Amino acid sequence: MDKDAVLLHILKSKGTSTLLGGELPLSVINSNKYISQTSKVQATEGNAEENSPALLDSAILTALSGDFKPVVLVGPEGSGKTTTLYKLVLDWAKGLHLQNFQYVFHFRFRELKHADNKLSLETLLLNHHGLIQAGLLPSVLQNPKEVLFVFDDLDHCEGSLDPSTQTLCSSPCQTVSLPCLVASLLHGSLMKGAAFVVATKQTESLTLLGDTHVKILGFLKPQREAYFKGFFTDPGAANEALQHMEKTLGFYDISTSPKFCWTVCSIYKSLMDAAAKLPETISQLCADILVHLIQMLSLSKDLNRELVLALGRMASHCLIKQHSSCDKEETDAFGFQHLPTSLGAFLKADLEHTSRPFFSFHSQVMQEFLLAVSFFLDKSASEGAEKMLEKHTGVKFLDGFLSALSEPTQRRPLETLLGNFNSNQITDFRTWFKSNSEVTLKGFYKERHHRYFRLLHQAQNESLVKEIVTPSARLGISYGDLSLQECVALNYVVMCLGEMELLNLYNSSVTEEQAERLAPSMSISQKINLKSCSLSAGAISHLASALSKGHAKELDLSDSRLGNEKLKILCTGLKDSKLHSLDLVGCTLTEACCEDLASTLILGTPRLYVLDLRGNKIGDQGLVTLCKALQSPLCKLQELLVHSTELTAASMEALSAAFCSGHSEMRKVDLTWNTIGDTGVEVLCKAVQHPLSKLQCLKFSDCELTDACCPLLMEAIMSEHCSLSELDLSVNELGQEGALLLCQALSQPDCPVTNLGLNRCELTEEVFRELGSVLKSGTSKLKSLLVGLNKVGDKGVKHLWDAVAHPNCLLEELDVEMTNLTDACVDDLCAAVRASPTLKTLVLSNNMLTDASVPALVQVMQDNTNMGEMNLKYNDFSEDVFDMLEECDRIRY
Repeated sequence: MDKDAVLLHILKSKGTSTLLGGELPLSVINSNKYISQTSKVQATEGNAEENSPALLDSAILTALSGDFKPVVLVGPEGSGKTTTLYKLVLDWAKGLHLQNFQYVFHFRFRELKHADNKLSLETLLLNHHGLIQAGLLPSVLQNPKEVLFVFDDLDHCEGSLDPSTQTLCSSPCQTVSLPCLVASLLHGSLMKGAAFVVATKQTESLTLLGDTHVKILGFLKPQREAYFKGFFTDPGAANEALQHMEKTLGFYDISTSPKFCWTVCSIYKSLMDAAAKLPETISQLCADILVHLIQMLSLSKDLNRELVLALGRMASHCLIKQHSSCDKEETDAFGFQHLPTSLGAFLKADLEHTSRPFFSFHSQVMQEFLLAVSFFLDKSASEGAEKMLEKHTGVKFLDGFLSALSEPTQRRPLETLLGNFNSNQITDFRTWFKSNSEVTLKGFYKERHHRYFRLLHQAQNESLVKEIVTPSARLGISYGDLSLQECVALNYVVMCLGEMELLNLYNSSVTEEQAERLAPSMSISQKINLKSCSLSAGAISHLASALSKGHAKELDLSDSRLGNEKLKILCTGLKDSKLHSLDLVGCTLTEACCEDLASTLILGTPRLYVLDLRGNKIGDQGLVTLCKALQSPLCKLQELLVHSTELTAASMEALSAAFCSGHSEMRKVDLTWNTIGDTGVEVLCKAVQHPLSKLQCLKFSDCELTDACCPLLMEAIMSEHCSLSELDLSVNELGQEGALLLCQALSQPDCPVTNLGLNRCELTEEVFRELGSVLKSGTSKLKSLLVGLNKVGDKGVKHLWDAVAHPNCLLEELDVEMTNLTDACVDDLCAAVRASPTLKTLVLSNNMLTDASVPALVQVMQDNTNMGEMNLKYNDFSEDVFDMLEECDRIRY
């Protein structure tokens, strides 16, 4: 096969580049603008996919070096499939790649679909390829392993490629339909052993086309950067254009399309040359393109209007009927018969079959924009916006374009060329938009929120945002898993409002680009929820920057698996932030992170009051490092939560020293689920009694304590310098003797403890009797008592009911979960609730109450308005009493 002849044939210029049609593939290749795109190889069996993307050219060559199964390139219109295939064939003809093939046949089905109804393989190669001599045909047919078929636009091959629906041919001279011929080649009944590269849009028949699919991801950021630098001769202009597109238009999926990038570069260049403002939204970009194309046509205003109305009618027809093209007869019916020379700017014409030419839109985005313009331009239209949108379901940008064009500033350049829009249609759309958005934004469906934020962003009207996004809008719902487009829209809305109480991105995967778009919103949000998020290092950098410049008071990164390295990046922003609370629960941090945190506490923000490190393996040495910072007068930390952080008694001396230093502002320490033991408590009891200690809350739940620590605790909370108001000793083996010692301390007039946790501490009836006495003594300050999971039964808890009914009792919260209560206790329980002027919360869950107790419990709750909540979950109730329980919304069951 003469490679020079192949080169000469391919390099012949075909057609011209157009603003919407993109630059011709050969022009891209010949001018050295070709950039290999990003792709991902996917096997159809099991849908296994390679972990990392690869360059498209390399992916194709790698796939062809295998066993020559069909290699299928899958990508949307404008994704560069045709250019890639031309480059593949040209490189073969130049001797650069694929030299194991003697013959390469390149076909475009966009051209082949008008071939004869019946043809053979021999006819296809000799007449429709035309670059092989008849004398070489036997050699081609006898050596299929030396042959590569390159099929472009396979989605234009009209007919089934399913071998089960037709009889495949096996003879190269057999005449069959084009789909049958293609199916015979691809499925091996013809030219078995030949290799194939097939390019197609996403179609239902993809599963029939081999098992190596190369999904075209298009231009990612590095390729876009290279493309812009190649397009603009001035590096400064290239950078300005790229940065602008990345921050405005770049978040749309179509920015990965090479054709779209060419269109953007072309229109940007014309605007920059005219010193005009670059577009801020996709709507403004389309408006600039339409203005540019209309001005190039130099028609009258009436003809401009007639042209756009005709294009709108065609766009509507194609979208509703789901047709990609229309024939000449149909286009004449839309009103194009008087405008034949104007079509090329907007439509591509398929003239290979001159007896019946077909026309289609270069760009679906522009197709939808023309439909939106024609909707507002048509003064005879009676159909409202809602009906029009219902008719065109599934379109991506139409409602956004309508939103933009309803704004006077955005439609004015078009009205200058086309005449005034229909004011009735504009009013109808604005009415629909306001009523629907106000209702939607009060609901909990985040996808619907996203839609109206996107419409507001397209409108580019700050006063409209403030009018629609009222205080009743649920801006606190989670906006997790946002696309880049949704990030920009949300950010626009927040920036228009000027503040955000809560930016909730719960359970998201946040990339660097997404964080960059949301950084302004982060900087004006009071609370930022990134709980259970996956954040890239780049995203953390933007978060850190937003915190350093912003007003955020609370940041929740719990369960985000941050790790030490990303925390180090975050700390660069924390030093200048206004954070009061930092939640790092379950962030896979270790001892190594504590140096950065300690530095932040001393050298950075003086406002961080709460640090939550629960569930991280910082260990004793990590806590010791933090304690050095706690002794600094610059550190203002008041709450340190180190639940389940692998601590032992070994680090308690450093913690105690910090409390006693005179500089520590520490008020609350949660040491739950650490092996502190009695020895650790002994050390901390010294701090509780120290005159410089400001501790108000200590939590020792599940810390392997015994009754041996109780004399020390008794002494500590009776100390004249003790300021401890909350003490949680739950899930420890204190037993009767230990608990009775604590009761002695609690009965003293100077004991400051108001909240006491003794859940599952092996308490006895005797302890409950003593607790009842304490509550009735008139000297106790207890307001919250948690004694659940101590199975003392009705007889034991009766001492507490008697105490709650006593006028000296100050209890506001009582937890007696799983204490083996039965219906026999209900009379005493109800009497206590009625008598108590203070009790607000009563936890009775996991007991043995039955349906018989429900009427009395419901009645007492209805009678007593002081009670905020009664928790009856997991008792022995049947469904028969659920309706009765529903009568009181303060009962949980």
